[in-house]
Amino acid sequence: MSVVETERHGQVLVVRMNRPERLNALNTEMRIALAETWTEFRRSKDLEVAIFTGTGRGFCAGEDMKESLSAGTPGGKRPPMPDPFMDGTLEKPVIAAVNGFAMGGGFILVERTDLRVAVPEAVFEVSEAKRWLLGGYNHGHLANMPYPIAMEMALGFRFTAERFYQVGFLNRLVPQDQLMPTAITMAEHLLSLPPASRVNTVHIMRQMRPEPSGAHKALAAKLHEHGDKSDLMESRAAFAEKRKPNFKGWNDPEDRYRLPTLDSVK
Repeated sequence: MSVVETERHGQVLVVRMNRPERLNALNTEMRIALAETWTEFRRSKDLEVAIFTGTGRGFCAGEDMKESLSAGTPGGKRPPMPDPFMDGTLEKPVIAAVNGFAMGGGFILVERTDLRVAVPEAVFEVSEAKRWLLGGYNHGHLANMPYPIAMEMALGFRFTAERFYQVGFLNRLVPQDQLMPTAITMAEHLLSLPPASRVNTVHIMRQMRPEPSGAHKALAAKLHEHGDKSDLMESRAAFAEKRKPNFKGWNDPEDRYRLPTLDSVK
């Protein structure tokens, strides 16, 4: 059984993550398979639109915690080859068909798509605040969310599909049996456009998305190091063992008052 399955509908490629027993968590095998799939899709002369979905109750649960704990390294292992979907070189539009949980890295996959359809049962979470020393500060910014909602996302609160639909993160909210038909209908609309118009419009819309400044990225890099990094593995161990984590916080308790600033990273 392949961890990534594909099927063709004319010029539309359905890409389906297929580890339902792990809510389609991103292990190394799946990361490699996705990179290969997106590379083949990009190079294809026959395929123009992709629909990205998952098997079972989850779209994607993000990082495979068991694999990270086994390797002793947080974050998962990146594939040895480029992934055009993740690195932004994929020119063709991708529609997310969110069938269930989209957590952590799974949320990031949804975030990178151009159009999004979800079922009411789908649940979304930006998980960085729970697993690293800095929450996902950029995700609400990328999605043009108001500050309080962006803050809620960065701090790891969960969002229902209904709430994300209300704030404009999702294009459609449909029953489970209408998820793929709706995504296919959206893909067919894209295919009805002049090819250059479709590609050019997707390209300029992506270029217009907000992006954190260089200074904010530099500050974020400093904050990722500002604390006791043993908490990274402790958060994953606690999750895997279904217990309350025992966090340390800082190597020096006074560091909570010595936060790096934008001025200090210029």
